[in-house]
Amino acid sequence: MEQLLATGAGGVGAAAVAAAGGLIAAASLAMAAPKNSHTKPPAVPGLPIIGNLHQLKDKKPHQAFAKWSEIYGPIYSIRTGASPVVVLNSTEVAKEAMIAKFSSISTRKLPKAISVLTRKSMVALSDYGDFHKTMKRNLMLSMLGFSAQKQFRNTRDRMVSNMSSIFHKLVTDDPHAPLNFREAFTDELFGLSLTQSLGEDVSSIYVEEFGRDVSKEEIFHFLVHDLMMCAIEADWRDYFPYLSWIPNKSFKTRVFTVEANRNAVMRALIKKQKERIARGEARISYLDFLLEENTPLTDEQMLLLLGEAIMAAADTVLERLYQEIREVCGDRMVTEDNISQLPYLNAVFQETLRRHSPVPMLLPRFVHEDTKLAGYDVPAGSEMMINVYACNMNEEEWDSPEEWSPERFMGGTFEVADKYKTMAFGAGKRTCAGSLQATNIACTAIARFVQEFTWRLRDGDEGKEDTAQFTAYKLHPLYVHLMPRGRVM
Repeated sequence: MEQLLATGAGGVGAAAVAAAGGLIAAASLAMAAPKNSHTKPPAVPGLPIIGNLHQLKDKKPHQAFAKWSEIYGPIYSIRTGASPVVVLNSTEVAKEAMIAKFSSISTRKLPKAISVLTRKSMVALSDYGDFHKTMKRNLMLSMLGFSAQKQFRNTRDRMVSNMSSIFHKLVTDDPHAPLNFREAFTDELFGLSLTQSLGEDVSSIYVEEFGRDVSKEEIFHFLVHDLMMCAIEADWRDYFPYLSWIPNKSFKTRVFTVEANRNAVMRALIKKQKERIARGEARISYLDFLLEENTPLTDEQMLLLLGEAIMAAADTVLERLYQEIREVCGDRMVTEDNISQLPYLNAVFQETLRRHSPVPMLLPRFVHEDTKLAGYDVPAGSEMMINVYACNMNEEEWDSPEEWSPERFMGGTFEVADKYKTMAFGAGKRTCAGSLQATNIACTAIARFVQEFTWRLRDGDEGKEDTAQFTAYKLHPLYVHLMPRGRVM
């Protein structure tokens, strides 16, 4: 919703493309490939030793990569210090890499900070193999799959209703003040994550290492906010591994402090819920599922998997949405059951994922065997980065990509599979496990808030879309003026 209003048009946080589509794309690219069977991707000129690092200093690499694709094409190589990196900037090439050539490019290449914080024991960041497949299966069965979504339906409904009540109260208390949308949304969404993961929306917890109780707001900072900010910390030794023997004390202190705080809070939360389970108070949660399944996990793996689940967990557009909701629901409250009946709502969601992808750059992958991609030879040992931002702003694939236009997803122009062309949740075997839940929450929340309020940005905030480096996390919270339309039944 932050993105929906901040752009004057669209909104929230899309899914995978079918394998057949990737194979078709691979075949078409091969037909147009360079004739030389030993051709490497074109290289962006750089400097000795540092390569292209000096050209990426603005902390928005996805935009720099998109500009280079206009010169060097949809696939090219750069150097970040000592590391060769192949950058993909079109949907067709990205699908070929993630689907048709997955077996050669299935390994994660993680920066030092993320490696320390995850130990490659989180589903999204583990290498593809038995551990990844087993843990993703558990996650889908217990939390994020279709059947599991039914179990948590009441919890999601309560979350959206709580947010609506908060907005109504804030408007009543001070009708003219702009409201901080992030505060209400973050608190309720975090509560849902805690309930699904641990079985309880924890208001506070005693942390032995801290010697005190920690509030829910502090828990959020330790488990989510601090990790997100730390994950984008750069260690210059990642770019020059032959200098890894040189200490980087400030980086090490920052990362290991965040890790220690996260671990201390998670241990306290897990201990409390294990005591609850020992008393025979079983609940529907990820933790209960893992313990009941007797999944062979170390304490560290259990901590990291649960931490991941918690962490991961307008004008004419708004008016058109409102009219569509009125036509379908009348005076009845819109629910998840109505989402499939609201084509414009779905179009707004998909267009927002295209224009403001939750992750402009997918995490790097490691090419572990020589492969051919888009007709070019990509040698083993290369890193690979997929620039989702450039894919979704490619003029050869989208008409007027700079424009925010939900209509591009309507009127029979797109097939069902094309609605996931944005790759906002990845593609292929590593598709984000939470795509179904994200769609349910985002679409229902948008519909409810449009049904119950008119929205206007705080004066002067139009066009403020700055985000935090590799994510679409807004640097500044969204402030909006709300006016209730009237209660719905």
